[in-house]
Amino acid sequence: MKNTLHEIKSDYLALMNDLELADGEITDELNEALKINESQLQVKSIAYLSVIQQKEEFINTIDNEIKRLQQLKKVNGNLVDRLKNSLLDAVKLFGDFTIGLNKFGTRKSTSVEVIAEANDLPLEFKTTKLTVVADKAAIKKALQSGRDIVGCTLKENLNLKIN
Repeated sequence: MKNTLHEIKSDYLALMNDLELADGEITDELNEALKINESQLQVKSIAYLSVIQQKEEFINTIDNEIKRLQQLKKVNGNLVDRLKNSLLDAVKLFGDFTIGLNKFGTRKSTSVEVIAEANDLPLEFKTTKLTVVADKAAIKKALQSGRDIVGCTLKENLNLKIN
């Protein structure tokens, strides 16, 4: 049995070349070789399908674990925020205090709170961010209708279909 699909395909192409050299006449030997090649292809394809399915399941497991960890991170982040707010409330109520080597207190900082709409601000205080992306759906429609668009072409893809 051949080890790879590449080797099976190479053997098939060689058999097709032999068939062409024999002016399309299929000998018993050539017919037997084609049957063996087809059998090898079937066995290898099923093996590949098994690996594909295992890897897809593994990817789904990873995706689910990522979601679980993101949720866990969010829950713990919320807990940390609540605990910090509780400590801040205690310091506001009781004033600064020290427990062992830990000092609890407050410090002042300044942040900007923009209440107005961004459009209402003077131009000098605005930053414009512009992201330009290709509208592939519109480009596809235009190309299919016969329009030429520089730098764009339609590409036919063959995708694996397993039923």
